[in-house]
Amino acid sequence: MELVHQPRFENLRRPAWVPKPNPEFEQAADLWALIRERDRMVHHPYESFDSVLRFLSEAASDPDVLAIKQTLYRTDRNSLVIKSLEKAAENGKQVTVLLELKARFDEERNIEWARRLENAGASVLYGVAGLKTHAKACLVVRREIEGIRRYVHLATGNYNEKTAELYSDIGFFSANEALTADIAQFFNVITGFSHPSSFNKIEISPQGLRRRLKRLILREGMRSHKNKPGLILAKMNSLVDAEIIEALYRASQQGVQIRLNVRGICCLRPGVKGLSETIEVTSIVDLFLEHSRLFYFQNGGDEEVYFSSADWMPRNLDRRLEILCPVDDAKRKAEVLEILKLYYKDNVKSWTLEPDGSYRKNVPGSEKSFRVQEYLCRKAEEGQAAGQKRPEQELIPQKPKNES
Repeated sequence: MELVHQPRFENLRRPAWVPKPNPEFEQAADLWALIRERDRMVHHPYESFDSVLRFLSEAASDPDVLAIKQTLYRTDRNSLVIKSLEKAAENGKQVTVLLELKARFDEERNIEWARRLENAGASVLYGVAGLKTHAKACLVVRREIEGIRRYVHLATGNYNEKTAELYSDIGFFSANEALTADIAQFFNVITGFSHPSSFNKIEISPQGLRRRLKRLILREGMRSHKNKPGLILAKMNSLVDAEIIEALYRASQQGVQIRLNVRGICCLRPGVKGLSETIEVTSIVDLFLEHSRLFYFQNGGDEEVYFSSADWMPRNLDRRLEILCPVDDAKRKAEVLEILKLYYKDNVKSWTLEPDGSYRKNVPGSEKSFRVQEYLCRKAEEGQAAGQKRPEQELIPQKPKNES
């Protein structure tokens, strides 16, 4: 990681991609009104992390904000997230931070953050005994004319400004009462103020996330018909969990079409006759590290879309605190589904997992070349241009070019 930043290697580096501001957040004069209007979504690193930083900064300064509750797993070395939480505590707001001290490689840094937050007046918790807190959640409680209202930010990636420029992740803002109530209950559970119980929308591990996923897969098999087979699209970092893999095998044998995008380890064998003939697995290895966890279930036409902090691994489902959240807003649901489908079109930086466990590099045939990360960069560029037509250019060059 350090080697690539050493001087005199400039000619080997790709031109840096600069994340673009999300137009909705950039143009909004009132952040809280923007989120109240409807759920909002940002896609990092194509869109910048500034929307998250603004959410925290305004919460820290707003006299009507009463409390902020947040989980922290990995943060930047000079974290603006921590600075906003410190400022909020110093401004007299109730700040509660669940800081995971066992975040691998970041233990020392997180201990230092804990000391700083405590010195500022924040309540710092160090996780639930026996579980690593990997969920990405921030809850803001605000006093408004109508009464107390809650706002949430949930994500697939960390509250880290640097990795938000390198990792592909989804961030989600909402003032939905049922969802914010769930997140408030989640914080009550992990801070010891209540026992786990059922939620309206979300599911958490290790309480019920594995069970929920297995039921979603089972339901897809039950609703699959020969003339209208079921469909599951899923994107994650790793697929290791044996129970989930067995459920996917059974769904495949019931005719469900299953398309998986697994960036790293995959213990499922696709395309095996009589076992997994309807399952495809691809992996994207490109400039940005694919980190988002996104899931789609056709559900007989009543489509459901989810995002999560959890991969389908025993450690995520059994030994960590994780969140699975549905996407209910029609526009946001369509956006997530579009992202999922785009990843199966890539024929430049994608690999296909074969039945024997080997990977085959995909290359364009008669169809046009399509590189998903390049497309998403261009889409973010066009969004920033606010509809102005821009000349076609390759935003992530295939070959390195000298930097000025």
